[in-house]
Amino acid sequence: MSKEVSEMRKPVEEKQGSAPGEAQRARRLSGASPGAADGPLGPGQRWSRSRKRAVALRLLRGESVDAVSRELGVPLFRLEAWREAALAGIDAAFTSRKEAQVSAELDVALQRVGELTMENELLRARCQAKGPLARWRSKR
Repeated sequence: MSKEVSEMRKPVEEKQGSAPGEAQRARRLSGASPGAADGPLGPGQRWSRSRKRAVALRLLRGESVDAVSRELGVPLFRLEAWREAALAGIDAAFTSRKEAQVSAELDVALQRVGELTMENELLRARCQAKGPLARWRSKR
């Protein structure tokens, strides 16, 4: 094996002259692994929402699904599902109208206010009417 090939196989830490384990310390301090959006996940890692979003954006920008799959070590069907989910979210964001939701909530609130007003009027009328309650008040 040539010296260049053996040099390429050395870990990044040795090439840069940093102490062993420095990358792990950096990951712990920053809360994220160096190059978190690049490359496949390590053992025990999971795909976070932000990583999936980054991959979906790469696919929506036109990167080859095959190339991204090979780079990240993720099956094609999973990448396609992430892209479709992203498109569905975009479609849902454009089709829903905030004004319609607010209007519906306002209608429900006004209906409840009307019901409460009617109940108050009935209670006032009952209190003013003569009946067992009126007799109890006169005895006091």
